[in-house]
Amino acid sequence: MLILLPPSEGKTAPARGKPLDLEALAFPELTPARTRVLDALVAACATDPERTAGALGLGTTQLDLVARNAALASAPTARADQVYSGVLYDALGFASLSPAARRRASSRVAITSSLFGLVRPGDRIPAYRLSGDTTLPGLGPVAAIWREALGEAVDGVLGTGRGLLVDLRSSTYAGFWRPPADLAPQVATVRVLHEVDGVRKVVSHFNKATKGRLVRALLEHGGTPRTPGRLADLVRELGWKVELGDPGPTGTRLDVVVDQV
Repeated sequence: MLILLPPSEGKTAPARGKPLDLEALAFPELTPARTRVLDALVAACATDPERTAGALGLGTTQLDLVARNAALASAPTARADQVYSGVLYDALGFASLSPAARRRASSRVAITSSLFGLVRPGDRIPAYRLSGDTTLPGLGPVAAIWREALGEAVDGVLGTGRGLLVDLRSSTYAGFWRPPADLAPQVATVRVLHEVDGVRKVVSHFNKATKGRLVRALLEHGGTPRTPGRLADLVRELGWKVELGDPGPTGTRLDVVVDQV
């Protein structure tokens, strides 16, 4: 089973640690694409910080984040599960998982990244600022780079018929790579709906917190469902209300319905 998570915009900057080593990251087939994106980001931030701040969605009072990007090659690193922060990651709580669940996370969880494509929780990365919808000078849209590269990495983990892909990415990061038709029977796309007085809608906070708690529960349980239907059964067993959609060209949607955070 492979669980795909979105990154967090907020990140905890390591105070110390070894500098970035792209060759040491999981999914080594992504190294060429990682190098291209990293070099373009560092160059843009170093040569024209004010213009690049705008491209990154930052204001003039946030030039310190641009400077941090310019120094990524030598910046200290920490485990990705310590760098990524925010509602989803707080709810998941990597640090407080049981030892068995942490071992499962190391092989079952991958985090989508605008800078690195995919990383495992234990990969050492620096804090960076680069959203999935960014267009970098000299490179173009970051998403386009990953659309060309991520398929090979995911196929290397799953392969047709070898496991279930649980896709919890947000829409921006889902655009980095979409499952091909031959993988669709193995893909479950999870959506969280907040229901109040019979009305359902997607609410960011509920969505992120529930996804974090759901991943935590799956890792602690340790089950390995091999189809979207089996995953839905397991999520119900774990206490959630789940509605299973019809299979589609890129997978099957699971709606997890909640009425409180």
